[in-house]
Amino acid sequence: MLKAKDFRMQAWNAKTGKWGTLALTAFVMAIISGLCSGLSVIGIGAIASLVITGPLTLGLVSQSLKVIKGENVAVGDLFSGFGRFLEAFLAHLLVTIFTALWSLLFVIPGIIKSYSYSMTFYILHDNPGMAANDARKKSMEIMKGNKWRLFCLDFSFIGWYLLSILTFGILIFWVGPYHRAAQAAFYKSITETTEAPAAKSENEVGEVSESAAE
Repeated sequence: MLKAKDFRMQAWNAKTGKWGTLALTAFVMAIISGLCSGLSVIGIGAIASLVITGPLTLGLVSQSLKVIKGENVAVGDLFSGFGRFLEAFLAHLLVTIFTALWSLLFVIPGIIKSYSYSMTFYILHDNPGMAANDARKKSMEIMKGNKWRLFCLDFSFIGWYLLSILTFGILIFWVGPYHRAAQAAFYKSITETTEAPAAKSENEVGEVSESAAE
Protein backbone atom coordinates (compact mmCIF):
# COMPACT_ATOMS: atom_id res chain seq x y z
CA MET A 1 0.00 0.00 0.00
CA LEU A 2 1.37 3.39 -1.02
CA LYS A 3 2.19 5.88 1.72
CA ALA A 4 2.38 9.68 1.93
CA LYS A 5 6.02 9.79 0.79
CA ASP A 6 5.11 7.77 -2.31
CA PHE A 7 2.40 10.21 -3.35
CA ARG A 8 4.71 13.15 -2.70
CA MET A 9 7.40 11.55 -4.85
CA GLN A 10 4.92 10.90 -7.67
CA ALA A 11 3.79 14.52 -7.54
CA TRP A 12 7.33 15.88 -7.40
CA ASN A 13 8.48 13.85 -10.40
CA ALA A 14 5.32 14.61 -12.38
CA LYS A 15 5.74 18.36 -11.91
CA THR A 16 9.09 18.47 -13.71
CA GLY A 17 8.92 21.20 -16.34
CA LYS A 18 5.55 22.40 -15.05
CA TRP A 19 6.54 24.29 -11.89
CA GLY A 20 6.31 27.74 -13.48
CA THR A 21 2.85 27.20 -14.99
CA LEU A 22 1.48 25.74 -11.77
CA ALA A 23 2.91 28.56 -9.67
CA LEU A 24 1.39 31.14 -12.03
CA THR A 25 -1.97 29.36 -11.78
CA ALA A 26 -1.75 29.52 -7.98
CA PHE A 27 -0.89 33.21 -8.21
CA VAL A 28 -3.94 33.91 -10.40
CA MET A 29 -6.09 31.97 -7.94
CA ALA A 30 -4.70 34.09 -5.09
CA ILE A 31 -5.59 37.27 -6.97
CA ILE A 32 -9.16 36.06 -7.52
CA SER A 33 -9.46 35.16 -3.83
CA GLY A 34 -8.12 38.59 -2.92
CA LEU A 35 -10.68 40.28 -5.15
CA CYS A 36 -13.48 38.33 -3.47
CA SER A 37 -12.16 39.44 -0.10
CA GLY A 38 -12.11 43.01 -1.33
CA LEU A 39 -15.71 42.73 -2.45
CA SER A 40 -16.63 41.85 1.12
CA VAL A 41 -16.37 45.56 1.85
CA ILE A 42 -19.51 46.16 -0.20
CA GLY A 43 -21.19 42.99 1.06
CA ILE A 44 -21.00 40.72 -1.99
CA GLY A 45 -17.67 39.02 -1.36
CA ALA A 46 -19.21 35.93 0.28
CA ILE A 47 -21.72 35.55 -2.55
CA ALA A 48 -19.04 35.93 -5.21
CA SER A 49 -16.87 33.36 -3.44
CA LEU A 50 -19.76 30.90 -3.16
CA VAL A 51 -20.54 31.23 -6.86
CA ILE A 52 -17.03 30.80 -8.27
CA THR A 53 -15.30 28.49 -5.76
CA GLY A 54 -16.87 25.31 -7.17
CA PRO A 55 -15.85 25.87 -10.82
CA LEU A 56 -12.37 27.07 -9.81
CA THR A 57 -11.89 24.01 -7.58
CA LEU A 58 -12.92 21.75 -10.46
CA GLY A 59 -10.41 23.58 -12.64
CA LEU A 60 -7.60 23.05 -10.13
CA VAL A 61 -8.51 19.38 -9.83
CA SER A 62 -8.43 19.03 -13.61
CA GLN A 63 -4.99 20.60 -13.75
CA SER A 64 -3.66 18.41 -10.92
CA LEU A 65 -4.89 15.25 -12.62
CA LYS A 66 -3.23 16.36 -15.84
CA VAL A 67 0.04 16.72 -13.93
CA ILE A 68 -0.16 13.17 -12.54
CA LYS A 69 -1.13 11.76 -15.94
CA GLY A 70 1.85 13.47 -17.56
CA GLU A 71 -0.28 15.78 -19.72
CA ASN A 72 0.48 19.38 -20.60
CA VAL A 73 -0.97 22.05 -18.34
CA ALA A 74 -1.88 25.71 -18.81
CA VAL A 75 -3.04 28.56 -16.60
CA GLY A 76 -6.35 28.39 -18.46
CA ASP A 77 -7.03 25.02 -16.81
CA LEU A 78 -8.06 27.00 -13.75
CA PHE A 79 -11.18 28.19 -15.58
CA SER A 80 -12.08 24.90 -17.27
CA GLY A 81 -14.56 24.12 -14.48
CA PHE A 82 -16.84 26.91 -15.66
CA GLY A 83 -17.75 24.64 -18.57
CA ARG A 84 -19.64 22.58 -15.98
CA PHE A 85 -20.67 25.50 -13.80
CA LEU A 86 -23.91 24.08 -12.38
CA GLU A 87 -22.47 20.72 -11.28
CA ALA A 88 -19.37 22.37 -9.80
CA PHE A 89 -21.41 25.04 -8.00
CA LEU A 90 -23.81 22.46 -6.55
CA ALA A 91 -20.95 20.18 -5.50
CA HIS A 92 -19.30 22.99 -3.55
CA LEU A 93 -22.64 24.05 -2.05
CA LEU A 94 -23.54 20.52 -0.94
CA VAL A 95 -20.11 19.77 0.51
CA THR A 96 -20.12 23.08 2.38
CA ILE A 97 -23.62 22.54 3.80
CA PHE A 98 -23.08 18.92 4.88
CA THR A 99 -19.68 19.66 6.40
CA ALA A 100 -21.15 22.61 8.31
CA LEU A 101 -24.03 20.48 9.62
CA TRP A 102 -21.65 17.80 10.86
CA SER A 103 -19.47 20.48 12.42
CA LEU A 104 -22.45 21.58 14.52
CA LEU A 105 -22.10 18.29 16.41
CA PHE A 106 -18.45 19.03 17.14
CA VAL A 107 -15.27 19.95 15.30
CA ILE A 108 -14.01 16.37 14.89
CA PRO A 109 -17.10 15.01 13.06
CA GLY A 110 -16.86 17.97 10.68
CA ILE A 111 -13.22 17.23 9.91
CA ILE A 112 -13.95 13.54 9.37
CA LYS A 113 -16.78 14.34 6.98
CA SER A 114 -14.64 16.85 5.10
CA TYR A 115 -12.31 13.94 4.33
CA SER A 116 -15.26 11.78 3.32
CA TYR A 117 -16.25 14.42 0.75
CA SER A 118 -12.68 15.27 -0.30
CA MET A 119 -12.77 13.33 -3.58
CA THR A 120 -16.05 14.84 -4.79
CA PHE A 121 -14.50 17.11 -7.41
CA TYR A 122 -12.12 14.43 -8.67
CA ILE A 123 -15.07 12.09 -9.21
CA LEU A 124 -17.08 14.89 -10.83
CA HIS A 125 -14.17 15.53 -13.19
CA ASP A 126 -13.89 11.88 -14.22
CA ASN A 127 -17.65 11.41 -14.62
CA PRO A 128 -19.06 14.23 -16.79
CA GLY A 129 -22.63 12.93 -16.62
CA MET A 130 -22.70 12.44 -12.86
CA ALA A 131 -24.84 14.66 -10.62
CA ALA A 132 -23.12 16.65 -7.90
CA ASN A 133 -24.77 14.80 -5.03
CA ASP A 134 -23.93 11.44 -6.58
CA ALA A 135 -20.28 12.52 -6.76
CA ARG A 136 -20.41 13.42 -3.07
CA LYS A 137 -21.87 10.02 -2.21
CA LYS A 138 -19.29 8.25 -4.37
CA SER A 139 -16.56 10.14 -2.55
CA MET A 140 -17.91 8.87 0.77
CA GLU A 141 -17.82 5.34 -0.64
CA ILE A 142 -14.24 5.33 -1.92
CA MET A 143 -12.93 7.16 1.15
CA LYS A 144 -14.05 4.42 3.52
CA GLY A 145 -10.83 3.20 5.08
CA ASN A 146 -8.83 5.91 3.30
CA LYS A 147 -9.58 9.03 5.33
CA TRP A 148 -6.66 8.50 7.71
CA ARG A 149 -4.29 7.90 4.76
CA LEU A 150 -5.28 11.23 3.19
CA PHE A 151 -4.96 12.97 6.55
CA CYS A 152 -1.41 11.62 6.86
CA LEU A 153 -0.62 12.87 3.36
CA ASP A 154 -1.97 16.33 4.16
CA PHE A 155 -0.13 16.42 7.49
CA SER A 156 3.15 15.50 5.78
CA PHE A 157 3.07 18.90 4.04
CA ILE A 158 3.06 20.86 7.30
CA GLY A 159 6.81 21.47 7.06
CA TRP A 160 6.41 22.97 3.61
CA TYR A 161 3.65 25.31 4.80
CA LEU A 162 5.72 26.42 7.77
CA LEU A 163 8.58 27.13 5.38
CA SER A 164 6.15 29.15 3.25
CA ILE A 165 5.46 31.37 6.26
CA LEU A 166 9.18 32.04 6.59
CA THR A 167 9.23 33.18 2.94
CA PHE A 168 6.35 35.61 3.65
CA GLY A 169 3.96 33.36 1.74
CA ILE A 170 5.88 33.40 -1.55
CA LEU A 171 6.69 29.69 -1.47
CA ILE A 172 2.99 28.84 -1.18
CA PHE A 173 2.63 29.34 -4.95
CA TRP A 174 4.79 26.24 -5.41
CA VAL A 175 3.75 24.28 -2.31
CA GLY A 176 0.00 24.51 -3.05
CA PRO A 177 0.24 22.92 -6.53
CA TYR A 178 2.68 20.32 -5.16
CA HIS A 179 0.17 19.39 -2.45
CA ARG A 180 -2.73 19.23 -4.93
CA ALA A 181 -0.73 17.00 -7.28
CA ALA A 182 0.00 14.61 -4.40
CA GLN A 183 -3.72 14.51 -3.60
CA ALA A 184 -4.44 13.76 -7.26
CA ALA A 185 -1.94 10.89 -7.09
CA PHE A 186 -3.75 9.64 -3.99
CA TYR A 187 -7.10 9.77 -5.80
CA LYS A 188 -5.69 7.93 -8.79
CA SER A 189 -4.30 5.24 -6.50
CA ILE A 190 -7.47 4.58 -4.49
CA THR A 191 -9.73 4.56 -7.57
CA GLU A 192 -7.48 2.05 -9.29
CA THR A 193 -7.58 -0.06 -6.13
CA THR A 194 -11.37 0.07 -5.73
CA GLU A 195 -12.24 -0.33 -9.41
CA ALA A 196 -9.95 -3.31 -10.03
CA PRO A 197 -11.86 -5.72 -7.71
CA ALA A 198 -15.15 -4.53 -9.20
CA ALA A 199 -13.93 -5.22 -12.73
CA LYS A 200 -12.63 -8.62 -11.62
CA SER A 201 -16.00 -9.51 -10.10
CA GLU A 202 -17.80 -8.58 -13.32
CA ASN A 203 -15.42 -10.76 -15.31
CA GLU A 204 -15.98 -13.66 -12.92
CA VAL A 205 -19.76 -13.29 -13.25
CA GLY A 206 -19.37 -13.32 -17.02
CA GLU A 207 -17.24 -16.44 -16.89
CA VAL A 208 -19.77 -18.21 -14.65
CA SER A 209 -22.59 -17.26 -17.00
CA GLU A 210 -20.68 -18.58 -19.99
CA SER A 211 -19.91 -21.82 -18.17
CA ALA A 212 -23.57 -22.23 -17.24
CA ALA A 213 -24.59 -21.61 -20.85
CA GLU A 214 -22.19 -24.31 -22.02
